[in-house]
Amino acid sequence: MCGIVGVIGARPAAPLLLDALRRLEYRGYDSAGIATLVNGHIDRRRAEGKLSRLADALSSNALGGTTGIGHTRWATHGAPTESNAHPHGTSRVSLVHNGIIENHAELRAELEAEGQEFSTETDTETVAQLVDLNLKRGMQPIEAAGAALQRLEGAYALAMIFAGHPELIVAAQHGAPLAVGFGEEEMFVGSDALALAPLTRRIAYLEDGDWTVVNRRGAAFFDSNGNRVERDVKLTRLTGAAIGKGNFRHFMEKELHEHPAVIGDTLHQMISPGNQAVAMPDLGIDFAQVPRITMSACGSAYYAGMVGRWWFEAVSRIPADGDVASEFRYRTPPMTKGGLGLLVSQSGETADTLAALRYMREQGQTILSVLNVPESSMARESDAVLETVAGPEIGVASTKAFTAQLSVLACLAVAAGRATGAIDAAREAAMTAALLEVPSRAAEVLADDRAIQALAARVAQARDVLFLGRGNCFPIALEGALKLKEISYIHAEGYAAGEMKHGPIALIDPAVPVIAIAPSGPLFEKTASNLQEAAARGGQVIVFSDEAGAAKLQGIAAETVVLPAVDPFVAPILYAIPVQMLAYHVAILKGTDVDQPRNLAKSVTVE
Repeated sequence: MCGIVGVIGARPAAPLLLDALRRLEYRGYDSAGIATLVNGHIDRRRAEGKLSRLADALSSNALGGTTGIGHTRWATHGAPTESNAHPHGTSRVSLVHNGIIENHAELRAELEAEGQEFSTETDTETVAQLVDLNLKRGMQPIEAAGAALQRLEGAYALAMIFAGHPELIVAAQHGAPLAVGFGEEEMFVGSDALALAPLTRRIAYLEDGDWTVVNRRGAAFFDSNGNRVERDVKLTRLTGAAIGKGNFRHFMEKELHEHPAVIGDTLHQMISPGNQAVAMPDLGIDFAQVPRITMSACGSAYYAGMVGRWWFEAVSRIPADGDVASEFRYRTPPMTKGGLGLLVSQSGETADTLAALRYMREQGQTILSVLNVPESSMARESDAVLETVAGPEIGVASTKAFTAQLSVLACLAVAAGRATGAIDAAREAAMTAALLEVPSRAAEVLADDRAIQALAARVAQARDVLFLGRGNCFPIALEGALKLKEISYIHAEGYAAGEMKHGPIALIDPAVPVIAIAPSGPLFEKTASNLQEAAARGGQVIVFSDEAGAAKLQGIAAETVVLPAVDPFVAPILYAIPVQMLAYHVAILKGTDVDQPRNLAKSVTVE
């Protein structure tokens, strides 16, 4: 959620911090701020709303200094106002925070009794006041910060600077990610490598419970017990040019048009075209011995996992189940000995998914994660990782990362099916060929989206929308509804088409579009029957199908978007693209903030 960046060097800090914060906008935020050390004193600028307002504040009242911290805030405790914006602090210390301090109320009462004066509603200021009190009592900055960290409960990443100490940043991680960047006579901290990409490619990641003391020449790392530890410095593949929009209006539009390349790149690292077989990396997992797969994820990643569950059971015949990560561990489900825990996440830092991973670990499961960030917390805590080759995804609403996740899960299901003997070489070859065809079919969809743009004009007038799907395309109906909600703010719901009669049919009238994900295949006729029921009640039936399916639905559908014909096995990957495109075009017509929709964050690192 919130974004953190810090710098110590010889160059003016404020411009570097502002540029790094721009690279963190994708995380979602509603206020921002920067604090620097100016002649040994802490000075800061903050603004409600977008970074352009902070840039204006800096333009009219510049910040000097070569050491500083910056922050983009997604409000939790306290409204998204300038007074609640980070950095928080006193004349002695200033800090930025991602996460939630769960015992803030208890600490605040204690600190107020000691005479500390609060000026905000945030949980973050509690940490600043605690460090400040330690400084008042004669502790030096590192000691004061370390003592304060011992009192905190919850999930947090922190970075703090101190008056009179121009070459010192103390930072910490507990349940929220933080990275340290190594430069030449300058050092950096950030929420992720993307924020630091233009500044350095040499990155060290804190492990949970770590804290670090950073100066211009390097960083010392300590574990939660205060013991000095070493953390590997790695080269990140990200570069400063990684997130440009090119000639596109929005990051989301650019990322939609990257579907073919991303799907192709992801497939080609897992498929050997020469022998028409999936060639997975060695995961150390024998699927023939896996009794059950348990999947967990959040948001679009969960929908990808739902498709994966369908594929695993249908293709490999391995029992599979799953739950949204925010609910999973609270059921305290018993887990089968020798089972496989399968986690899906774009960032690899999603708090609920990471907690689900740890529960599965406690239950003795082997952990396999599907991730887009190989340096993430989830990657470090997994037994095996399959990487989606999506590149940085900046738009808050997931697009190309979703189809990359589907591509990985499809290949994994085929490999598992081969291992269990559920499919033979001929079927594997057919499924592999179908997968390799998807990038070119995706390019066809993107090359001509006039029908989707025309459809958007109809959908943009609706207050409520229903998405229907069956089988492995039911989760695509959920994805379509989620995207429409996220970026156009139109209420939308996704349902299994057969469930419409069990309640949602009561909503249908001529003002409610009913959008069906209905490729030709084994379940097409059943979906067509459900659509007939909607049309009979005056519903605006809108169909995404191939040419054969569209022909059969001519008398039912008010609007049809004809897509290329593909094997039903890969239909979820292809059909995800037009429903995302529909949401994008509707959002354009509604005039919403496509890349940074209200109230949302890209990387949800608190529960």
